[in-house]
Amino acid sequence: MICCGIFLYSIIVSDLFPARDFDHWAATYDAQVALADGFPFEGYAAVLDKILAEAEACPGMHVLDLGAGTGNLTAKFADLGCELWCVDFSLLMLLRTKAKLSGVRCLLADLRLPLPFSVSRRFDCVISAYTFHHFDLAQKVKLVCDLLRCFVVRGGRLVIGDIAFGDSTAQEHTRETVGERWEEEYYWIADEAIPALRSVGVEARYFPMSFCSGVFVIQESKG
Repeated sequence: MICCGIFLYSIIVSDLFPARDFDHWAATYDAQVALADGFPFEGYAAVLDKILAEAEACPGMHVLDLGAGTGNLTAKFADLGCELWCVDFSLLMLLRTKAKLSGVRCLLADLRLPLPFSVSRRFDCVISAYTFHHFDLAQKVKLVCDLLRCFVVRGGRLVIGDIAFGDSTAQEHTRETVGERWEEEYYWIADEAIPALRSVGVEARYFPMSFCSGVFVIQESKG
């Protein structure tokens, strides 16, 4: 089914991260992240710029943006002439993306379900910003492996920016420091995630961007 130029697919209705919460957030999301004021969005703009740089974006590149939200990251790739497919499970978020960027393909779908047939192709790069912290480590690893196996061209990469910490000590320090602003979610811990990815034949590099954010560059191992 198509609504306002957005393809609609099955959505998980009852879970810890319901789409309706993000629908409610759509109107204020851009203003909130623009402040980048402490946890969890400290370094937000730098994260998006680092994703763009590490993706080595260029005109004509085919890019899949997972958890595209209101299109802030998508817009950076669109400005460089990339061909873009955007997936999110919030219709109101995607409508904002569509309003900003009429030329992109927007698909309403939940990443915890198989991606729809319309993205059953390979991309030069898969990107994502502030989405993977909704998956525990085992889910992160599985999703990364599925994406590399089914959706990324040989030699391509995933570039993921998110709420992240170098190790569990840094995460605990932030939890204590931010107090009531802390939300208990599945944040990246680099010294746990990188070995877990390497154990399944995936190489990952981590770039810390602030005390609570970082970027992962992920590719199939060449060994």
